[in-house]
Amino acid sequence: MPGNRMSRDEFYAKLSGLDEAQLHKALWTLYWRGSAQVRERIEAQLEPEQAATRRRDPEPPDGAAVLAEVRELATLARKGAYLGGDRRVSTRERSGWRFTFKRLVTEAREALRGEDLASAAAALEQLVDLACETREFDYFRSEDPISAAGVVVSDVVEDLWTALREARDVAELAARAAPQLARWESAYGWTRHGHGRVAQRERSLAAVLGAMLRAPDHWDAVATHYLAALDAIADGGAPTIQRTSRSADRGRSERAASLAEWHGLLVDHLVGSEAEGLLDRLATHAALGGPELRLVEARLAHARGEADRAEELIHGCLEELPGHDGFLDFAERVGAALPARAREHVVARRR
Repeated sequence: MPGNRMSRDEFYAKLSGLDEAQLHKALWTLYWRGSAQVRERIEAQLEPEQAATRRRDPEPPDGAAVLAEVRELATLARKGAYLGGDRRVSTRERSGWRFTFKRLVTEAREALRGEDLASAAAALEQLVDLACETREFDYFRSEDPISAAGVVVSDVVEDLWTALREARDVAELAARAAPQLARWESAYGWTRHGHGRVAQRERSLAAVLGAMLRAPDHWDAVATHYLAALDAIADGGAPTIQRTSRSADRGRSERAASLAEWHGLLVDHLVGSEAEGLLDRLATHAALGGPELRLVEARLAHARGEADRAEELIHGCLEELPGHDGFLDFAERVGAALPARAREHVVARRR
C-alpha cells in the first residue's frame, strides 16, 4: 500500500537500480523540498563535524526580544506589580518571579554571543540595575531577592564587560564600565543578608574590572571615564542606587566606602603615570565623602612619599572609625600611631 514504508532491504534493493546521477537527484529533491528537520539530518550526514558543533552551540536568543521582556519586568517591578494588586502580573507569576528573573539573566548572557550585542548588553545592564535596587527596595515578595534568584551579580557583570572588551575594544569597555562600576559596586555584595551560597561566590567589581586592564593606558582610559561618571553624579545628572531618604553626606560617604577597593587600585596604578593628576581630583571629589575619602588622600600621600601627611590622615580616619579593618591595615602598613580606641580593636582582633 502507498502508506506503508519499505523495509531497509527493500529500500536498498530499489536504490541498487539507480546510477550515481539519479541518486544525487533523488537526494537533492528530498533536501530541497523536505522539511527543515529533514534538511538538518541530511546536512548532518554531509558535514558531521559542523553538525556536531551546531548541536553543542545552539543559536543564542534574540537580543531585542530579551531586552523587551527585561524592560517589561523592570517596569512592572518598580510599579509594585509583583507585590500584588495589578492584573498585569498573575498570582502565579508573582510567586515565581525569581524563575523569570534568572531565566532572563541566562538568556541575556547567552545573547551576548549573538549579532545584537547592543540589545543584549542593554538587557543585562537593566537586570543588574534591578538587582542592585532590590537590596534597598521591596519589588518582590522575598526577604533576600538576589539570593532567592540565585544570581551572582559579579559573574553577570564580568560576562557583560568581557563581551564589550572582546567585541569592541578597551576604549568601549572604559566608556561603559566606568559609570556602571560607580553605580553598581557594593562593599557587602548584592544579597541583603551577606551570607549563603550566592553571597560566598560574589566578588568586588573592582577586582573584576581590574583583571581586565592589562596595560597602563587601559587604566588611564578607565580612570578618565570614571572621574567623568563621578562628575555626573555630583552634578545630579547620573542615576544612583540608594534610598532618597538618606542625607547627601551619608550618600557620599557610602559611595566612597563601596568604591574603596577601586580607589586603592587607581592609586596603585596611576601614581607616577601621565594620568596621576586624576588622583588629585579623586581625593577631593564632591561625589565622595567621609573618612573613606580621606583614606584616598592618605594612600596618595603615602605613594608620593609624604609619610607625615599619610599618618595624620589615617589617624583622623581611625578616630572616627576605630574598628575599621581597612583603616587599621593601612595604618599598620605606614607605621602610623593608633588612637587609644583603635589600639583596643587591634588587641581584640589578635585574640
